[in-house]
Amino acid sequence: MTGAIILAASVVFFVAGYRLWGHRVAGWLGVDPGRPTPAHTRTDGVDYVPTRPSVLLGHHFSSIAGAAPIIGPIAAASYGWTAVLAWILLGGVFMGAVHDFSALIISVRHEGRGLGSVLEERVGRGMKNLFLLFIFSALILVISVFTNAVAQTFVAVPETATASTLFIALAVVFGLSVYRWNLPFLPATIVGVSLLAGCMVFGYHMPLRLTFNTWRLLLIGYIFLASTLPVQYLLQPRDFLNSFILYAMLAVLVAGILVANPEIRMPAAP
Repeated sequence: MTGAIILAASVVFFVAGYRLWGHRVAGWLGVDPGRPTPAHTRTDGVDYVPTRPSVLLGHHFSSIAGAAPIIGPIAAASYGWTAVLAWILLGGVFMGAVHDFSALIISVRHEGRGLGSVLEERVGRGMKNLFLLFIFSALILVISVFTNAVAQTFVAVPETATASTLFIALAVVFGLSVYRWNLPFLPATIVGVSLLAGCMVFGYHMPLRLTFNTWRLLLIGYIFLASTLPVQYLLQPRDFLNSFILYAMLAVLVAGILVANPEIRMPAAP
C-alpha cells in the first residue's frame, strides 16, 4: 500500500463523511443556518462577538489541533497501520466530529452557555456540580502537563520561545487593527501572515533564553490573560493567524506524499 493511495482514499472518505453523515447529523440536530447565534443575540464585546466565517474556521481548527489527534494515532500504531487509519477516519468522522459538533450546537441552543449550566437546567444542580468537578480536575491536569511541556520546549529550543512571544504580541495587534481600528480585513490578514513568518525567522536568529520555572510562571500568567481578555483581541486572532501555519503544513505534507509516494512498510496488523 502506498501513501498516495491512502491519501486519496482518505480524502474521498472525509468528503463523503461530510456530505452524507455530516448532513444527517445536522438534520438530527435541527441545524438552521438562518437562526441567529448567541454572538448576535448576546453581543457583549467580550465573549460574544460576531465573527467572519474564515476567522471562526481558523479559530476552531487551531483549537482542536491538539495532542489527541497526534497521540492517538501514535498509540494505535502498536496495532498496525490499519488501526492508525481507522482511528483517524472512523474516529474523526463518527466520534470526534459528532462530539464537537453536538457540543457546539447544544451551547448555541442554550444562549452560548457552558455544558454545566445546560446540565443544571436539564438534569439538576447535583449533575452540574459533578460535571464541573470533573472538568475542573481534568483542566488542572491538562494545564499542568501542557505548561510543563511548553516550558521544557522553550528551554530546549529557545528559538521557539522568541517566535511564540512575538506571535502573541502580533495577535493582539491584529485583533486591535481589525476590531477596534477597523482596518480592511484582507490587507490586515496579508500583513499579519507575513509578520508571522517574520516572527519565526527572527526567533531563529534571536533565541530567548529563560529558566524553566520562569517560563512556567509566564505561561500561567498568559493563560490567565487569554481566559479573561475579550476573545476578539487575543484568542481569535491568535488562532486565525496560527491556522495559516497548519494550512501550510497540510499542503506541504500532501505535496510530499504525492511526490514521494512512500510505501507503507510497517505491519498492517499485529
